[in-house]
Amino acid sequence: MDTNPQAKPMDTVDWGDEVDYSGYEWFKDPPPRPEPPQFAEPFVPDPVVIEKNELFDFALKAAPNVLYGRYKQYGQLGVLAWCSEFGEMIEEIKRLGFDGSMFVSTRTQALRTCEELLKLQADFQIEMQIIVMYFCSQLPVYDGSSMARRNGMIILRSTSH
Repeated sequence: MDTNPQAKPMDTVDWGDEVDYSGYEWFKDPPPRPEPPQFAEPFVPDPVVIEKNELFDFALKAAPNVLYGRYKQYGQLGVLAWCSEFGEMIEEIKRLGFDGSMFVSTRTQALRTCEELLKLQADFQIEMQIIVMYFCSQLPVYDGSSMARRNGMIILRSTSH
């Protein structure tokens, strides 16, 4: 038995004589070509899924204007009512995403709407801070200059005097 440098025993295996390859013709026949992959038909979502995404896209585009209109017409009560409707829409959009049926365009519009809603804070007066805090609990915070999140609470810094 041979030993290696770590002093572990190694067995030697002897398979006998070398194999004679002298008459073998190497690379005589090329290997068979694989069949070309079958082209899959492009995915076409159900008409119901397309319609849902179009409706969400329309609602998301209109959301900042509807919110501002409700604020001008009814004040904080109108905005609070809108917040309830908006929360329901957010839940439905989440469900659409979890089902794997959300289009990239719908996701992009949702993020754009979030940015626009948070920019509306500058147009609203100080009395809107409660509503902005509600938005921040529903949406990701993008505007770090006017809002900060500490210990789960939203701290608002007034940008106008």
